[in-house]
Amino acid sequence: MAPVRTVTSDQRGDWRIAKKLLPYLAEHWLRVFIALGLLVAARLANVSIPLILKQIVDNLGEIQAAVTIPLALLIGYGLLWFASILFNELRNAVFYRIGIDIVCKVSGKVFAHLHQLSLMFHLERKIGALSRDIDRGNQAISRFLNMVVFSIAPVILEMTLVIGILWNQLGIQYAVLIVILVITYVVYTLRMTSWRRRFQIRMNEQDSNAGTRLLDSLMNFETVKVFVNESREQHRYDQSMRNWGQASYQNSLSLSLLNAGQGLIIAIGLTVLMTMAATGVRNDELSVGDFVMLHAFLLQLYVPLNVLGTVYRELNHSLIDMDRMFQLLDEKIEIKDKPNANNLQIKTAEVEFRNVDFSFPSGQQILHDISLCIKGGQQLAIVGPSGAGKSTLARLLLRFYEPQRGQILIDGQDIRDVSSASLRNAIGIVPQDTVLFNDTVGYNIGYGDPDAGGDSIKEAAQIAQIHDFIQQHPDQYEAIVGERGLKLSGGEKQRVAIARAALKKARILIFDEATSSLDSRAENAILEAMDRVSQEVTTLIIAHRLSTVVRADEILVLDQGRIVERGTHQILLDGRGLYAQMWELQQQKSTESETLIRTDKQQK
Repeated sequence: MAPVRTVTSDQRGDWRIAKKLLPYLAEHWLRVFIALGLLVAARLANVSIPLILKQIVDNLGEIQAAVTIPLALLIGYGLLWFASILFNELRNAVFYRIGIDIVCKVSGKVFAHLHQLSLMFHLERKIGALSRDIDRGNQAISRFLNMVVFSIAPVILEMTLVIGILWNQLGIQYAVLIVILVITYVVYTLRMTSWRRRFQIRMNEQDSNAGTRLLDSLMNFETVKVFVNESREQHRYDQSMRNWGQASYQNSLSLSLLNAGQGLIIAIGLTVLMTMAATGVRNDELSVGDFVMLHAFLLQLYVPLNVLGTVYRELNHSLIDMDRMFQLLDEKIEIKDKPNANNLQIKTAEVEFRNVDFSFPSGQQILHDISLCIKGGQQLAIVGPSGAGKSTLARLLLRFYEPQRGQILIDGQDIRDVSSASLRNAIGIVPQDTVLFNDTVGYNIGYGDPDAGGDSIKEAAQIAQIHDFIQQHPDQYEAIVGERGLKLSGGEKQRVAIARAALKKARILIFDEATSSLDSRAENAILEAMDRVSQEVTTLIIAHRLSTVVRADEILVLDQGRIVERGTHQILLDGRGLYAQMWELQQQKSTESETLIRTDKQQK
């Protein structure tokens, strides 16, 4: 997986990121063209206001003004004000829709891409921080487009027009001073904003940390309550918020310093220019209308210049946030289908591992030369100590990981040669840690087959021995399970997962510690139900509790990534190896547990 780039205090937004928006803008070229036309019209109307104001003042200063009021000029003045506002609002209406469409398309593309990335990528990323990056990226796209179209482009166009008009109307010295004022203001603003960037980035980092802490703590609500660590979680979150508050305060102080400096530059520039104009009026070189026109132009320039620092900072911030989101699109899809990959053709659903080796990117080797075969319709169980690599076999079969050596075949077809969708459609799984959507019980069961009707969902629930429990709830199959299934017990969540797998009616089933959360009575009921479901279905059972695998056609014992024993339950017991030791130990623990329960009942 490509290394994750981080934002440092000296990082600047890369304007090349903006080029990635061009294809999306090109799809709306007509709207863009209309918006730019309205932008030009609005700026022309805006710069015409001081010119007509000059004419009004000069006409009012003449003798005949006592008798005649320049009514046409006054009407024109009002119409220009309205035209400037109208064209701006029309531009906003036209362009705003473009921004929404681009955000939706980019966000959807990122969402789809994240689902194509490997399981390894998601295991190494914090979901809270990833979610924040996407949210800020979406906001950054909209903010960037609005800044460019509504702030930068209008200011550049208006400044060019104003400088040209002042040169023509008042002389080159006014135009030169305006240029000097603008350059000084821009240079100071850009330098100060670059200095301030470290505070903004630090504030964002602390914001992400606080969000991650919040999400992580709430997602592990039960664990927090069980270990009575509410105060610890509160302390960690408060510390994150204090760090954010300190960074936010430093950011605010630096903004005040920037604004004070900008105000000083503008004040000096205004004073010099207005003094020159007043002198020109006194010397009859300029009219009073010229003085008023210059003042009006300077006021028009002051407002956009005053927010230049904010615009620049937001643009840079937007580029950084956009970059972080586009990085996700740049993440390499490690496991992808070959061009024109065929769909998996299931005949007997025979599964075979041939000399498979697997290592994590860190170099830690998990599996060594694994070879096994599950005949169509048979049950193969894999047992062994924790960390032996049992669940990794299931992830390799689902092609969440790729082996470094060897092949995995289904009915003789290498799973790397078929489409991932057809492969996973053929496999149902009940994972060790069942995570449910925050939706209804019916929705979560129906996730195994989105086209299934209510009767099929109920039938699957009956197979998983959870139908009666659902019926007892007032909302029945419309009952909400809560975030990650928090409203259900571990056993209930496991049964929902079993029902979901049963509904899928896959030809290959994987039970990865599927009964780990069930008591002995429930376990036996589920095993009987799954025996019915798995008739003529190839089944891979991964288990730590050996009582769940005694009926398997073959049992493999995995230790430190190697197959150390294989055979039926009785053969392995007779072999007096690792399996027999594990069996005796679990039987001893079960006996001790039953003895303690009987003793406790007698004492009561």
